Amino acid sequence: MIKEFKEFISRGNVIDLAVGVIIGSAFTAIVKSLVNYLINPFIGLFIGGIDFSDWVFKVGDATFKFGSFLNSVINFLIIAFVVFLIVKLVNKLTPKKEVAPVVVAPEVKLLEEIRDLLKEKK
Repeated sequence: MIKEFKEFISRGNVIDLAVGVIIGSAFTAIVKSLVNYLINPFIGLFIGGIDFSDWVFKVGDATFKFGSFLNSVINFLIIAFVVFLIVKLVNKLTPKKEVAPVVVAPEVKLLEEIRDLLKEKK
């Protein structure tokens, strides 16, 4: 059992995933800071600093805080848009890899032509 676990944890994919999660959580903190301290105040200038978190409705003893949910949805959309812009910028700055053209051996090409001719005869 320990040997299997060691083999599992030492695979490249697991380590890559762990690094991705760590970098992702650090990146999330940066994006949250950007949204909370720069973008939300800027948007607040245009919509008058409206805070939806106080919007609730009650049914019996249950309280539904749909305003907090609405704030979360708006924050998600802002964060998703910022991440989209960052990825777009990184893609522009990253040099594109040139894909080598696939070279088909003459024998393979000849065999493909024979195959196609045989299909046509049927």
